[in-house]
Amino acid sequence: MFVLIVGAGRVGSAVAKTALAAGHQVSVLDEDPLSHERLDVGEEGTWEDRGGRFTVGTALEIDALLEAGVEDADAFIAATDGDNTNLVIAQIAARRFQVERVIVRVMDPLRAAWYAEQGLETISPTAHAIDMFEKALGLD
Repeated sequence: MFVLIVGAGRVGSAVAKTALAAGHQVSVLDEDPLSHERLDVGEEGTWEDRGGRFTVGTALEIDALLEAGVEDADAFIAATDGDNTNLVIAQIAARRFQVERVIVRVMDPLRAAWYAEQGLETISPTAHAIDMFEKALGLD
């Protein structure tokens, strides 16, 4: 499976390294060239030596998505630090490029729920944290 991950922060780079180790083809797109270093931490060899692909560019630009391989992606993960960016690029991947599986990280739990109702596969770490705290405090 070819996976395109946008955002090489803590979440995106961890998912990318896990997917690559599981035998998937992985491309990462990030606007910060230094974020590439996260993909090498704790690993032997560089990201590219291990078979990964890295593209520097802004995901809101179609050319950057194309260079990163969006047309060939079987899965697309939007994991930047901005909800608005993640939601827009997830919809572009799903609607314009018909990527089969699109997963979008949305910090705002209300927005995540609304976009999930519209058909996007959302993950909200904030909603998950709220659930965990409620269970821990016996509020559920």
